[in-house]
Amino acid sequence: GNTITLDSAVCTSNGEIKSRAIVKYSAAPPPASYALLQEKTDLKLPPANWLRENPQLGSAGTTILGTSSKSKPFSSFGIAYDFIDCIGDDVDVVSDSENIKKLMKIPYSKSHVSMAVHRVGRTLLLDELDIQELFMRSSQTGDWTWLKEFYQRLIDQKWQRKKKSKEHWYQKAILSKFLYYSINGGGAAEPAPDNRDECEQENEKDEFSSSWPTTFTSTSSDVEESDALKQESVSADSSFALGQVTSVLKEQNLPTLFNEGENSQGLRNDFVRNIMWTFEDIHMLVGSNMPIFGGGRYPAVSLRLRDNNKPINILTGIDYWLDNLMCNVPELVMCFHVNGIVQKYEMIKTEDIPHLENSTFSTRVVKDIAQNVLSFLKSNCTKEGHTYWLFKASGSDIVKLYDLTTLCEEEEEKCQNPFTLPVAVLLYKVASNLMLTARQNRKHYGTVRTLLLNCVKLLDQERHPQIIASAHYMLSELFQLDEPPEDGGESLRAGGSEDSYSDEDREEEDLSEDSDDSGSYTNCPSPQDDSKAVAVIRSVGELSVPEKYKSTHLIRPSCAFPVSQDKEERCRHVLSYVLKGLKAVDGSIKKESDLPAADPNTPIPLKYEDRSATGACAAEKGISLLLERAGPLQADQKHPTRSGMIPGSWQHCMKMQLFLKASKAYYVLSDAATNLSKYGRALRYIKLSLQCYDAYCSVSGTLHPQVLQFHSQCLSLCGDIQLMLAQNTSNRAAYLEEYSYQTKEDQEILHSLHRESSCQAFNMATDLAMDPECQLFVSSKCYEAAYELLASDALKDHTSDQLAQVLKRLGNIRNEMGVYYMNQAAAMQTEKEGILDNSLKKSVSVAEQEMWKKSFAFFEKGMKDFEAIEDSTNTALLLCNTGRLMRICAQAHCAFTADQSRAEFSPEEALYYNKAIDYYLRAMKSLACRESHPAVWDSVNWELSTTYFTLATLLQDYAPLSRKAQEQIEREVTEAMMKSLKYCDLQTESARQPLYQYRAATIHHRLASMYHSCFRNQVGDEHLRKQHRSLAELHYSKAVSLFLSLKDAPCELLRTLLEWVAFAEFTMASQSSSTAKVKSLTGALEIMTDTRYAFQLIHKELLEEQTEVKPPATSLTSGLNLQEVMKLTGIFEPSFSFLLLQLIKLMTTMKRKPSKKDEELLKTYKNVYSKLLRAEKSTPLISRVQLYMELLQQLAPQTGSDNTD
Repeated sequence: GNTITLDSAVCTSNGEIKSRAIVKYSAAPPPASYALLQEKTDLKLPPANWLRENPQLGSAGTTILGTSSKSKPFSSFGIAYDFIDCIGDDVDVVSDSENIKKLMKIPYSKSHVSMAVHRVGRTLLLDELDIQELFMRSSQTGDWTWLKEFYQRLIDQKWQRKKKSKEHWYQKAILSKFLYYSINGGGAAEPAPDNRDECEQENEKDEFSSSWPTTFTSTSSDVEESDALKQESVSADSSFALGQVTSVLKEQNLPTLFNEGENSQGLRNDFVRNIMWTFEDIHMLVGSNMPIFGGGRYPAVSLRLRDNNKPINILTGIDYWLDNLMCNVPELVMCFHVNGIVQKYEMIKTEDIPHLENSTFSTRVVKDIAQNVLSFLKSNCTKEGHTYWLFKASGSDIVKLYDLTTLCEEEEEKCQNPFTLPVAVLLYKVASNLMLTARQNRKHYGTVRTLLLNCVKLLDQERHPQIIASAHYMLSELFQLDEPPEDGGESLRAGGSEDSYSDEDREEEDLSEDSDDSGSYTNCPSPQDDSKAVAVIRSVGELSVPEKYKSTHLIRPSCAFPVSQDKEERCRHVLSYVLKGLKAVDGSIKKESDLPAADPNTPIPLKYEDRSATGACAAEKGISLLLERAGPLQADQKHPTRSGMIPGSWQHCMKMQLFLKASKAYYVLSDAATNLSKYGRALRYIKLSLQCYDAYCSVSGTLHPQVLQFHSQCLSLCGDIQLMLAQNTSNRAAYLEEYSYQTKEDQEILHSLHRESSCQAFNMATDLAMDPECQLFVSSKCYEAAYELLASDALKDHTSDQLAQVLKRLGNIRNEMGVYYMNQAAAMQTEKEGILDNSLKKSVSVAEQEMWKKSFAFFEKGMKDFEAIEDSTNTALLLCNTGRLMRICAQAHCAFTADQSRAEFSPEEALYYNKAIDYYLRAMKSLACRESHPAVWDSVNWELSTTYFTLATLLQDYAPLSRKAQEQIEREVTEAMMKSLKYCDLQTESARQPLYQYRAATIHHRLASMYHSCFRNQVGDEHLRKQHRSLAELHYSKAVSLFLSLKDAPCELLRTLLEWVAFAEFTMASQSSSTAKVKSLTGALEIMTDTRYAFQLIHKELLEEQTEVKPPATSLTSGLNLQEVMKLTGIFEPSFSFLLLQLIKLMTTMKRKPSKKDEELLKTYKNVYSKLLRAEKSTPLISRVQLYMELLQQLAPQTGSDNTD
């Protein structure tokens, strides 16, 4: 059938009526010219070709019905199934053209109107409901007895079958013969045998009386033909494939949908043509059988036969005009006859039809009637899935609308409505079709949901489990699990009842005046009639009033899709639909004997055990199961599944989809719980997700790459959860409680899963262990399984991003496990240090070495993972951790002497410290520069500096003199100290800056002490001594300036200054001239004067301690080490007094005459010295410190060393 688009606008005196017809399908060949019959041709004689199949006439000829066959009660459904794309949104009305004409003629016609109205989305389906036919049948089938009783009670008490008149059949017959003559080219009439007419007349009667497709009349050929047609059309139209879901209505299953009691012949679309007709703003999908011919001035004409003795009336005029508009025919040819003898022909343009004599009508009024009728129906036929009945009694002015579904429900005994199944199937098909487009456009979701919920309401689960299961699967597909819902947007408005469409813009008063029960009605036997009617048009005259009923374009379904912003709620919706779908499938599988007898109300216990005893060994065995289900399965299944499903059956396909959907929903729930740190709940959900996946594998022959990819995500999430559980051991009780909880819905889904699978494959991965080591191990195995899946042949081309993420997680878990074992080793070491027995301290235990090996192996693997994805930052972190491990190994190798003291620095320690340094340097190299990752760079830098510093201090403090010469050790110490100093970052402002300053000061102090000691012990080489002296001076001054800038290391500052003073005194001792000695002593006193800064800080802290009321015992724990202060003041006082005494002596015995300045200095020195001597030795520390500060302050201006910085 080709699609032809033709536009036509018909001009009228009132203006212009817009009409546009597009032929969507045509079974007729291009119009052949009609034959002009000669005058006096007798139409009562049959032509030679009469009643033979003819494509030009279609069913119009063979059924002797003239322009139209009798409407079948499901004819609109036949059209709707064929043009499913248009249903629900674009089209306002789907119907036989005869029904549409009948509605537009209501105000002009006295005849009765009886139609069934169904709503699907925005579309109304109209079908003739032939009451007479219906009630004739009801006595045999019992189907509509309740309607017959209702009809007799309220509308027409004396109902009886009306017979068609003989005249009626006579008119039909000569019209049919006329059409055949017109095709035949005026061939001579061949006389037919006498009995032919009678036999035809009988046939005709049969033909008319059996127009209702009842539940029992159908020949086998009819059924076969319709099955074939439906099989073809349905599998094409409704193949709603989401993921790999197969079409529900397909193959062997479809014909049973309509043959279970409902006859299939009425669902055929057997119109000669289907037309998309736009009349003003109303879009209609129309079925028409009007024969169209060529000839005349136009490409197409319609042919009509008129009795010359009967003038044309307004009803016929409207009929002809609408038929021509619908079929886009520009001209009408009328053949006039008298008693069957042809008289003449007349041609009339379509736009002139409204002005014919005796049949003048206003096209504007017809347009208003159409709009009003449609608005009336749309406003009142609001419930999808309900069958409405539009009824006007013969000769009455009142049009009533009843909701037959509601009336049927009010009956006591259960009544079957024959429209139920066709409506349900149509709702399902429209939803499927919308679903395919809704993938791009979410605004349809509300409509799809309403369609499906209504479809499910209409069906009986035992008879139609397939549509029910599929509808629930589609409902679950509406909820987006993988992306957040868009904010706002019309698809997210709340509200909108599930099964009805309200007119948002409808005004209340429009209805209230129409549904006032107190009004009086003509032809109405009882007033209760109106309480049953949904709505009433009081007088057909109202339909001619422009916009008496609201304009159609305002009426839109306001069924918003209730999308929750809450992910968990969306998943719960999905799972409830999945469960309903599974129940429908399970109910349809009859093989009950093999099923495990389980009570759905008993919770299935979730196993958990404390694995701390067995540790990871038990886990090792169980983990191999993880991968059994992970790989793609090869062979397709041939045998029935555990519950007795046949592979390839609809149950099988549907169950696979539902299991997968449930698995995805649980995955999302688990992910959401993980983000909320509810790790017990997250583990329970991922367990359910993997159980669904396990059941999916049990019924699925092959695993699609996307499914495998999803599975790797599940395993990866499971790994994340186990890792988080291992890291959060404090909340274990809460996690256990969350893990053990189960909803009824989850239990029921589990029972459905257990029909297909034991669901044990992933227990190992999803059990809640109580031991962190086991959890870390399980986590790493989950990541490994996910990695192996993604790296497998089936997926390696699809998943580069995911692969990188899993490798990152693998690297991370291996780092975590490395750190775990490293900490275990460190704990063993700490434990060992607490042991007093020295023999145990010496050796490194086998357990410790095991921990090192494990830790090292994990760090190595982790580095490979990070290197594989070129993640230099994390590689650096792992190198840094390996460095730390080497330092722990070095500490473990430290030796002790027999008297518990620390032995010399051993070669093993040196080896491990140097290995640590190598790893830190590799980490630096991996990062390349600080900009790449400042935090990690700073951390590595600090560790490197620390390692060099530790190495140097151990070499210095526990010098391996038994193995190396003093000079060599000094060289090594200097080298290590200078390297540590190199990595002391004094410039960058950070939390570590004061630590770096303190370390740098300590390094300078230690180096100064070393050179001081060398200078003191060096005999002979004068050049070397000079060098040592200047180096000691340099490092002392640097150390002092750094300690001064720190403001929180008064003791270190004091010690360094006192050492420096001692160094100055020592150099003075070797000098001979008194002038040189005075100079040296003055220099030493200047250094001593700087100690006032240290005493100021000490004094401040002592004051603070006094003001804080604390028990004296805690004073040692404060920032100030009191013992150290006492010790240092004990050194300071004699040293200070010695300096002053020496100076006073030397200055008084000087040979040259002292200058005025010298005299003043001497006076000050004597004054200070006497105060120092007279000071009470037993005074508290704070007042002694106060005194030192005052004395030093007195000296400060003289020495001019205020600006030591």
